[in-house]
This record gives sequence, structure tokens and C-alpha cells, in this order.
Amino acid sequence: MILQSLTNYYEILSNDEESGIPKLGYCNKQISYTVNLSLDGELLNIIPMKIRAQRGKKTVEIPQNIEVPEQEKKTVGIKSNFLCENASYIFGIDNKKDTERAKKCFEAFKKLHLKILQNIENPTAKAIVNFVNNWDVDKAMNHPALSENLDEILSGVNFVFKINGGEFAHRNKEIRQAWERYKSSSASGEIMQCLVTGENSSIARLHPSIKGIKGAQSAGASLVSFNDRAYESYGRFKQQGLNSPVSEYAAFAYTTVLNHLIADTFHKIHLGDSTIVFWAESPKKIYQDFMSLFISGGVSQNDETMVKDERAASEIKSIFEKVAEGKNIESLSDAFDESTKFHILAISPNAARLAIRFFISNSFGEFVKKIGKHYLDLRIEKQYDSDPDSFSVWRLLNETVSPKSTDKAASPLMTGAVLKAVISGSPYPSSLYNSIMLRIKAEKDITYYKASIVKAYLSRNTNKIEEVLTMGLNEQSNNKAYIFGRLFAILEKAQMDANPGINSTIKDRYFTSACATPASVFPILLRLSQHHISKAEYGYLNDKRISEVLEKLDIGNNPFPSNLSLEEQGVFVLGYYHQRNAMYRKYNKKEEEI
Repeated sequence: MILQSLTNYYEILSNDEESGIPKLGYCNKQISYTVNLSLDGELLNIIPMKIRAQRGKKTVEIPQNIEVPEQEKKTVGIKSNFLCENASYIFGIDNKKDTERAKKCFEAFKKLHLKILQNIENPTAKAIVNFVNNWDVDKAMNHPALSENLDEILSGVNFVFKINGGEFAHRNKEIRQAWERYKSSSASGEIMQCLVTGENSSIARLHPSIKGIKGAQSAGASLVSFNDRAYESYGRFKQQGLNSPVSEYAAFAYTTVLNHLIADTFHKIHLGDSTIVFWAESPKKIYQDFMSLFISGGVSQNDETMVKDERAASEIKSIFEKVAEGKNIESLSDAFDESTKFHILAISPNAARLAIRFFISNSFGEFVKKIGKHYLDLRIEKQYDSDPDSFSVWRLLNETVSPKSTDKAASPLMTGAVLKAVISGSPYPSSLYNSIMLRIKAEKDITYYKASIVKAYLSRNTNKIEEVLTMGLNEQSNNKAYIFGRLFAILEKAQMDANPGINSTIKDRYFTSACATPASVFPILLRLSQHHISKAEYGYLNDKRISEVLEKLDIGNNPFPSNLSLEEQGVFVLGYYHQRNAMYRKYNKKEEEI
């Protein structure tokens, strides 16, 4: 399903001239320098290829991403690529002081290029043939063209070729034809039925690497691979790709388009250890622009992921205005076809391989409705006016991490489970709720973000307490856990009114116990409140609030319970948050009137 969806998307993009997706036999590669040769094959100079780019607030130089002949999948052996290589293969030099291996690399480079270009009557081809025939590896280090940037040249960066500063050699029409003939003639895989396309064709023994996954090897990792008897089918001993036959075309297509998606910083998201990519079965980028902002809560995850389609940004703004008003998302503008198939794929590193966290497919419209429901579930009264109307999944997960922790990443398993719940509309994982409750008890601080998450979890995962899952304070609710939370907030306010500017309140000492075991704490706090009420100038207001709440509890006939369940503790948190907000909103309103 995953490989088929990616292959289909490759075919959609390959038919779109503006997509920039490489054709069969080619790939995109980061290129730092060009080797500029004369028509006689002499090395004239090395031309820098790096371009300036914005990375956050910094301007840096990065290699250019250009289409080159398809690259070999390298391990520890020596395999040369065509017209795009590093210094070890092109010049026979490296920074590892292993001159013998570097010479072997050059010989492999020379052999390949002579095999492909030797008989082509073309000036560019002849120049490259002359270069590999005449280049002296032993004198390479002293060549004046290499001395200027020698350290970087030896660092493993990639080079392509030009002749007298003209077109790239690999873009020459005759050379491309020679390369494509070589590729088609070198296909030696066994003919079998491809699991992706269903056609009988040459099967790929090794699949190209996937690069750019956060935490994976920089050289790339495999999505499909077999390297041990335990993973092989019966009778497929050391036959690798034949264990799950995928044609060379399909292997090229799915890896090319996946690398294309991962390289697109505008349309991928990092959450925990997962790299998340998404695509619509359409060449239009507006679907990805929209989803990139929607999953990120209407803002970019960092300065590098800003989308550029104004229609997508305008649609997002309209949707979040509806969310802020508590309205459901009914339909999108005419810029979107809601029935378009949309896919979301989350990938995590696993040594030299990749692990799929999840893969979900649905119509674009259904994804929008499910993520919109997530933001509605989170909706709660703000603590401060500066709090956002909505916030990203990344911000949500950040609330589960201790501010004192050196590792700021949320649990990878929880990250995948939370995002899957958001985009599929399924219940949130209990690990999210447990982590938030743990942070609340440890930090003794119920922020807008934490209260939103508690409300969202209880809204989606329970169906018995709708009366307290409101935007703001519900004074009519008879839910005991909710009333206990309200009472605690009033008792804290009474203490603060009696001792203005106090550094530590009852919340710092008693909140966890009051939330979990009310019977052990509230009798003490109620006795203490009488002292605070008598001391405060307007203590009678808090005395009245306490009396009204106690009447709802009917303590005489229904004493404080010895403990509250974890779900009830979440309701306690909401009661505290709602009551505190209501009191301070009234206080601030009085100050404005004065």
C-alpha cells in the first residue's frame, strides 16, 4: 500500500513538467563544485556551486540540488557513479591517507566512463575520456586548481563536469542517451511479477537509499531490505530483494519520490524522532501547503517551513476563525477538491533501516474535518489574552516534557500515537493524559496549554462528563471532582487576598494531595481559610464563594472522598482552571473600571 501510493505519486509528478522530479535513470543530488575541463580534457579550474540560503535567522551557503545520473547504492565496496562523484573517484585523492584505495576508486571511475563514452563522437564525451586517460593521480594533490579549497574538496562533497564553462556534461543530449542505453542494458535482475505494479519485469535486488530522515545515517537508510536468514522467505537464501519482488522501476519510483518529499522543507514535519511527509494524488502543492500549516496549528514549525501559497494561508485563517468561535468545519473553498486522496506517512530511524510509525490514507476533506475536530476538542478559555486560539501538535507534545530535562523530545511512541489520533479522529493515547497529569502535579502549574490537553483528552476519551468539558466555568455543574477543583481555587484566592505578594500558596504544598486524596487535605484547608478570610479586606466575598460551593457538595451527608480516580483528577484540574480564570477575569474587570 505504501509503495503503491508512492509509485502512483511519482507517476503523477513525472507527468508534470514543473514538479522537478527526476526521470527514470536519474536522481537529485547535492552538488558543491563543478570540474571545469578544456576540450582536450585538461583540468582548468574548480567552480563553486554553493548558493546562499536562509536557515532560521542565519544566511548560509549550501550545495545546489540538481538532477544527475542515478547513483549507486554504496556500502564498503568500491562503485563509481557516472559524471557525479567525490574527489576519491574523480581525482584519486582523499583525506584518509589511504592512497591505495583512492587509486582504486579512480580506476573504477575511469573504467565506467570509458565503457559508456569511449565510442561517442561528441566533443564533451571526448574531453571526459581524455581527462580520465591523462589524469595523473600521483600528482593530483599538487595541482593548482585543487589547492584553493583542498580541505573541502577532500571532505567528500560531490562534483559534476562542465567543458569550458558550458553546459553540464550530464545534460548533453548524446551523453544522456549513452547513459540510458547503459542503464537499460545493465539491468540483470530476475524477471518476476512486481508486487507494486503487478507487471512481469526485472526485479531490484537492492533498493536505493532514503536520505534526510532525522536521526538516520547521513548516507541514507533502507525502507525495504533483507540482511539475515530470519527475514528471508523459504528458498530465498541471500537473494535479498527477491524476498519481496519489487521491479527496478517501482524501486526507483518510490525511493525517488520519497526522497523528493523529504528534501522539501516546506512540506515535512519533525515530531519526536519521526519525520512526517504528506502528499495528495495531485500535482498541485496547495494541498501540501494547507496541510503543513493545518497540522502546525496555523504557524510554521520553524522559519524554514513557511508555505507560500496565499490561498492555503487564507483558507487556514478562515478555518481557525471558525475553531475560535466553536464552529465545525463544514467545507473548504473551491480551490480544493475534498475528494482528492491524501496520504500521511511517519518514518523513524532504526539503525541502517527505517521504521514506519504509521501510514494513513483518506480523502483530503476527511483529514481536514478530523484535524479540525482536534482543535475544537482543545478549545478552552484562555488564561491570558496573548495565548493563541490554537496551537500545534509539536507545542502540545512539548507540554509533556519537564522544563528541567536536558532531552526536550517527547516520547517517540507517544508522539506517533498522538499524531495518529489527531489525523484519524481516534481516542488520544492514555500516555498523553498520564504525562500531562504528571507534569501538572510536579510543576504545580495549570497553564492554558495543559488545561486544553486535559479537556481534549476527556472530551474524546470519555462520554459521561460533558457538563464540565466547557470553554469556561460551569457554576451549575454538580460533578464533585469539578467542584473540588473550584473550591481549591477559591481557597487559594482567599489566601492570596490575605497575603498580597505571597511567594508560595497552598497550591505549592497541597495541590497534588487535594487532587488525589481530597479527604486528607480539604478539612485542613477549610479551617485555614477562616484565618485568611478574617485577615483580608474583602474576605467576605471569598467566604460567600466557599459557602456556595460547599452547599453543592453537601459535606454533612456526603463527606470528602478518600481518593479520586485519574479521570476525576483531570476534572478537578478543569474545575480549578475554570474557577481561577473566572475570579481573575472579574478582578481585572474591576481594576479597568477603577
